[in-house]
Parts: sequence; C-alpha cells; structure tokens
Amino acid sequence: MKTFEKNIRKAEPYVPGEQPWQKVIKLNTNENPYPPAPGVEKALKSMDADRLRLYPDPTAGELVKALADFYHVDENQVFVGVGSDDVLSMCFLTFFNSEKPILFPDITYSFYKVWAQLYRIPYECCPVDENFCIKKEDYFKENGGIIFPNPNAPTGLYMELGDVEEIIARNQDVIVIVDEAYIDFAGKSALELIDKYENLIVVQTFSKARSMAGMRIGYAISNPLLIKYLNDAKYSFNSYTMNQAAIVCGIEAVKDKEYFEEGIRKIIRTREWAKEELKKRGFLCLDSKANFIFAAHPGYDVQKIYEALKRKGIYVRYWGSERIEQYVRITVGTEDEMDTLFDFLDRYLAAAKD
Repeated sequence: MKTFEKNIRKAEPYVPGEQPWQKVIKLNTNENPYPPAPGVEKALKSMDADRLRLYPDPTAGELVKALADFYHVDENQVFVGVGSDDVLSMCFLTFFNSEKPILFPDITYSFYKVWAQLYRIPYECCPVDENFCIKKEDYFKENGGIIFPNPNAPTGLYMELGDVEEIIARNQDVIVIVDEAYIDFAGKSALELIDKYENLIVVQTFSKARSMAGMRIGYAISNPLLIKYLNDAKYSFNSYTMNQAAIVCGIEAVKDKEYFEEGIRKIIRTREWAKEELKKRGFLCLDSKANFIFAAHPGYDVQKIYEALKRKGIYVRYWGSERIEQYVRITVGTEDEMDTLFDFLDRYLAAAKD
C-alpha cells in the first residue's frame, strides 16, 4: 500500500441488480411493471425546456408541499432527496455519529453496511431468526442508532406495527430509522408513530409503488427538528439535489391517488397468485408483503435455475450469500410476465427431473 492510500476512505461498494438494455423480462430489481400516473407523462411533454437553464428550487418546495398534503403532515416534516438511497445516506451521515455501534439485521438491504463502512460508523448486524424474521429483542440494548426495512429486503417479511413501536420506544435516546420502500404493498406504516416519538424517521420512495425508479425521488418524514438537521447537512453538501423534471413529475405522481392505489392492488393480487403458482411447482416462498417474492426450491439448485432463466432472457436476483445461497428474489411483474416465468419453470423442472 502506498503511503497516501492510508488516508483514502474505502468501502466495499453496493452491487445493484443487473440492468440489461436488451428486451428481457426484468424481474430482478423490484421496479413497478406499470407506467407512472398519466399526469407524469403529460408533465414531461409540456415541460418548458428553457427551465433547465435555471437551477431548481433547492427546497423542492412544491414537491414537499404535495407530499405533506398527501400524508397530512406539516411541510417542515418532509425531506426529499435523489431516491431513498440518497435520503438514507444523508441520514447515516447526519445522525449516526456515536462511538457505539448502530444496529441493523444481518440479512437486509446491503447498502446499510456500505454506508457504515464509508462513513466509518461502527455497526453490528443482528441475526434474523431461522424463519428470517427480525428479532425485536436484539435491539433492546445499548447502541448508536437503529435502522431496518419494513418490509425487510430481500425477504419481504413485514413486522407488525406494534413490534416496530416497541423497538422505537426502547431506544428513545438514539435515532431509529424505519426504511419503508415497500410499505405500500404491506400493512400499517410507522408514519402513524411520527408524532409520538421524537427519535423516529420514516423513509419512503417513488421507485416502487409510484413507478418512478428512473426519476430518483425519495423522502423522509419526521419531526421538524430532525428534518432541519437533515436539511442543514444537505445544504452543506449539495444545495440542488432535486432536478427540475423530478420535482414536476413527482408532484403529478402524488396528485393521482386513485391511480396509485389501483396499481398497488394489481401488484398485490399478482403477488398472491404468483406465490401459489410457485408453491404448486414445489418452491418454498416466504410470506412476502413487498412487490417481490423470496423463494427456494428444496429439490433443485437455485443458482442453476437463476442461470437458466437468465439465458432465456428472464432476469431474477440471486446473491449466493451465506444463509440465502439457495434463494432467489423474484420481482412481481405483469401477469403475462409471470406466466412466461412459470411456463419456463415448468419446462426446466420437467427436463431436470428426467
């Protein structure tokens, strides 16, 4: 190692799902299979390109107001960023500065470990149980902060709000972040607890239920004090994080509540049907409450299934990591896309049996 390398901040980077540009059935990155609200397309088509020569509103005020109105909170309780990854990264930088380790599950969103390493934050991974459930009791100890997704990723398992609240209530001297990227497909949100606990931050995204992964919009909702701290950090880092198009399109996506809710219902229907179809074929499926299914097959090597699917242009997500080496994560696509997946699995499993 060269002398100057000793002072370089290093981390093992997060590895996102593959983004093939050829025409494939893409069930590997939990994107929504349906287009965003019709108003989003209209907004893009009618947007005056001359606006792009100007800096965007650094507060993203109109988008913040739209979100505040939607969730019935004050505008000073909303923080927006370039996808929930940007928001979460800013939360790590702002709130996790103790010498005590932050806590998060061992099987979870792998970006948490990356940010902890990048910002030199001590951390401890709490093992999920044999059923991949988060054990709330593991978080009832001294720590420098807590973060976990609900539903968890990549398992899709949802923790009931009462258990979430118990973790928050037992840790009121540190910040607790509940990462709710998939909450719209699940159950009650921790947003119900925002006014009750001063240490709670809830982070959500436009990438899943709102069909806008390509626009990169995420947001946090908390109390005014914690949102102020986030904005102070943001303005010390980059004042203009949200671009003009994202602000305009984000507002339109929030406005169309009916389209948003119908899209969620379609995905949930397909998810529940797809779970049963996988089980008919011998797969073991966790009871996912997200827009994906985490599945294993006791009779076959799942890595080989993943590779065979990929050769046929059907992309799912495989990690091969400890404890989940025989699981794949399958994004819920359209019914036609899922039918194509099942048709291939039928052929593959029959041929492998012979």
